[in-house]
Amino acid sequence: MKNVRTDLAVETISPEENSLPKGVRFHRQDKNGVPVEEVKILTPEGAKAIGKPVGRYITMTLPPLWKGEGESMKTGTEILAEYLKEMLPPKGLTLILGLGNPNLTADALGPKTASGILATRHLFQLEPDFFQTLRPCAVLAPGVLGQTGLESAELAAAVTERFHPAAVIVVDALAAGDTARLGTTIQLSDSGIVPGAGAMNRRMELNQETLQTPVFSLGIPTVCEAYVFASSLLGENRPEQERQMKGFLITPKEIDQLSSRGAAILSAGINRALQPHLSPEELAFLTS
Repeated sequence: MKNVRTDLAVETISPEENSLPKGVRFHRQDKNGVPVEEVKILTPEGAKAIGKPVGRYITMTLPPLWKGEGESMKTGTEILAEYLKEMLPPKGLTLILGLGNPNLTADALGPKTASGILATRHLFQLEPDFFQTLRPCAVLAPGVLGQTGLESAELAAAVTERFHPAAVIVVDALAAGDTARLGTTIQLSDSGIVPGAGAMNRRMELNQETLQTPVFSLGIPTVCEAYVFASSLLGENRPEQERQMKGFLITPKEIDQLSSRGAAILSAGINRALQPHLSPEELAFLTS
């Protein structure tokens, strides 16, 4: 197991060394040219060994998102939609939570994704028969504690208690333990999320236990610790580096494009999973 702070389950294991902890399974496959890695944590023992909750973690690797390669973004969207449709309950209200600070680019992935989601819950109150082919969806970008004085988990709990969604999808920027994964990796999990954990700012958990409904997390790494970057340049990991750089995070200089294009993939994937009766062109028009 790699000794790094990361939100990515795949970075906590070393499958190439054939040394998976007990209660952990790993599978790698290629889907339409996109590498997809899946980590399944089956037992509390496995969860303790790698420091992640019991659940399923799916990671796809794309070319750098800031390059905006059309074909790779299209393929990534299709694969994401496919996994979401498989994992989500087949019907019922879905609540999308876009976590993060919209005023901080490296943390704005969640709010930007939320702005691209097709919200439909209110339409059923207007014309239920006309909109019956749409799945009800509600969207919330709760901001951060320093802006609102309220934890995202507290706001989410109040909303889920009032509206009883069939599922919650939480979107957030992630921290990676390898610079190569910045802006190239999408992680989908059915175990919920601990906001800010990878960036050393751990907040209240958002999971089935706290929200009383299935919670899926979705994110892209936008930051990593500075000493990880320094170690990758020098080819070694020195304890003094870690001490001196503790608390410092780095992000790619292309973070604006990374955040915008990453949010575009995530929102498009969610929309296509929730509204399969609409074409990609129709969804793009309705959310533009």
